[in-house]
Amino acid sequence: MLDVALAPMIVCARVAPHLSLHFLSMLTPPQYRVALLVETARVFGRDLLRGIARYSHEHGPWSFHISPGDYEQVVPKMHQWGGTGIIARIPNQRVAAKILEAGVPTIAVGLTDEQLSEDNPLHSLSEVSSDAAEVSRMVADYFLERQFRWMAYVGIGDREWSKRRELAFRDYLGTHGIEPIAYEPPTKPRQQVWEREQSVLAEWIRELPKPIGVFACDDDRGREVLEACALAGVEVPGDVAVVGVDNDKVFCDLADPPLSSVSLNIETAGYRAAALLDGLMSGNIDRAQAIKVDALGIVTRRSSEIVVVEDNDVSAALQIIHSRQGVGITVKSIVDELNVSRRSLEKRFRQSLGRSILDEVQTVRLENSKRLLLETTYSVSQVARLAGFGSTGYFIQFFQCRMGCTPGAFRADMTP
Repeated sequence: MLDVALAPMIVCARVAPHLSLHFLSMLTPPQYRVALLVETARVFGRDLLRGIARYSHEHGPWSFHISPGDYEQVVPKMHQWGGTGIIARIPNQRVAAKILEAGVPTIAVGLTDEQLSEDNPLHSLSEVSSDAAEVSRMVADYFLERQFRWMAYVGIGDREWSKRRELAFRDYLGTHGIEPIAYEPPTKPRQQVWEREQSVLAEWIRELPKPIGVFACDDDRGREVLEACALAGVEVPGDVAVVGVDNDKVFCDLADPPLSSVSLNIETAGYRAAALLDGLMSGNIDRAQAIKVDALGIVTRRSSEIVVVEDNDVSAALQIIHSRQGVGITVKSIVDELNVSRRSLEKRFRQSLGRSILDEVQTVRLENSKRLLLETTYSVSQVARLAGFGSTGYFIQFFQCRMGCTPGAFRADMTP
């Protein structure tokens, strides 16, 4: 367990041990003591904590109780420690009882349907959670835009947030006349070990209709789907395209091929949760509130770089556009490389996708520019160049036309 007080003055004291005791006594004591019972082993928890830490730096100092680990966390003795607030994932009744016993302002992370029921005392807590409907709709639209007629969902059986995403995915696709195929994880404990389940998932993937878009409930599951595809001898993304959730760069890049994923604005949600807890602890806020984690968009990597079309020339043109992310190519260069008639390819492209070749190139460039704005600190002019736009001025004009705001405003709104 770590008990950490976040304050700039304390950092100064650590790097300057020669400072007088009189000076050290002037350090600001922690304003609040907050228990953070959130998984540090996963990107959702880590990014949530980053947002909380940033709020503490700006409005604290706060002192934190935090234990490295996964979903199961230990509740400290709040009164003995002097705890004033809690932000926690509540995985079971034991943790719930200790949190309720503490009687301090609490924000829950991802309550289950049972915990949200009116006869459960946890239902009155403030909550921070991802928006299952928004995430699932985003993935469904992503596959629909790529002309997939078959889609599937791979979740984790005992996680309620996973079930919510599956239900939302099914409901939304139902409005488009598509019934997704859901993977049923093994129920026997011996088969739930990944080394055993891998062959079960591989066989399920082998039997799926192709080509198919697979929505994995998170990046960890997405990486497992890709491993099972390799075991099944299935081509990715040619036969199976895969998208996960959380955009955990380490997990996504370790996957083979690299995993596409829904990027969530988790850090901002953590900041907002800390601000809400501050209000609850100070008495300035007296009612529970819900904080939703916004979905920023899908970061496309090689696991889903495909659009399903029957026309071989259109498919080849799409491969050129997406594999090069729209950089260094023009409609003329694509036509020349394929050695086809420009007029013919333009006509067939529109018939297959309902948009022009240039539209596709510009859309890919736009998505690449959004990723660069969110994931790097490159200047707008650097982003324009790396995304394949001819000039910074044109990039800003095009971005504002498509997104309704400038690249700088987009970055400011979407990043903490």
